[in-house]
This record gives sequence, C-alpha cells and structure tokens, in this order.
Amino acid sequence: MHVLQTVSVVQVVTEALKQTRMDAYKQQKRQLERETAQLLFEKKKAERGGTKQAEAAARFQIEIDRRHEKISVLEFQMSQLDQLPLGTELKEREIQSIAELKVGSRFDGKNGGTIVVKDGIIIEIRTEG
Repeated sequence: MHVLQTVSVVQVVTEALKQTRMDAYKQQKRQLERETAQLLFEKKKAERGGTKQAEAAARFQIEIDRRHEKISVLEFQMSQLDQLPLGTELKEREIQSIAELKVGSRFDGKNGGTIVVKDGIIIEIRTEG
C-alpha cells in the first residue's frame, strides 16, 4: 500500500542563497516603491476632485499604507537575512512524498523526514526512525 507523508525541505544558508534572496527582496521593495509612487499620484489627482473623489483618495491612502507596511516587513527580512550565519538550515517548505507500507512496517504517522538542499543540490536525506 502507498501513502502520502509530509517531508520537510530545508535550505542550508550559503553566500549564494543570501545573495539570491537579498536580490529578490530588493526587487520586491523596488516594485512596492513604484506602486506607492503611482498611488500617491492617483491620490493627489483624486484630491483635486469633489466629495466622491475624497472617498477615492482615502482608499488610495489605505493602499499606500499597505505598501509601506510591506516595505517595512521586507526591510526587516533583509536585516534578518544579513545577520543569518552561514550553514544555518532554513525550513523552506513541506512537500508530500509517497511511502510504501507493508504488513510489519513501522508506522507512527509522523513526518516522513527531511530533505537538505544546498545551492539547489540535495546534500542529505534524513529519514525518521
């Protein structure tokens, strides 16, 4: 019988991983800054209008505030990434794998193990039990 089990995927922190993630964070930050600038422009345009336009300007401000919050989170993530020591294992995600069970197999229903990845290459597969 085959069953699905959860397997954790962890990344080993290397200079290459830190640089790749930092570049991705910077790109996301630039995109959010562009969106904020566009929303500010639209808000100013809406403020010149009448009463209904004031409501639109308020909605633009809410979206601007959301972008600012996302930028703050990204800046925090960038600072944390910068402080992360090389060799640290970061949990990337969990995936499903197929396990074969037979009569007499040990089964405790726990996690199916861990896959350790370094610079895109699997360097270790840890099995539970």
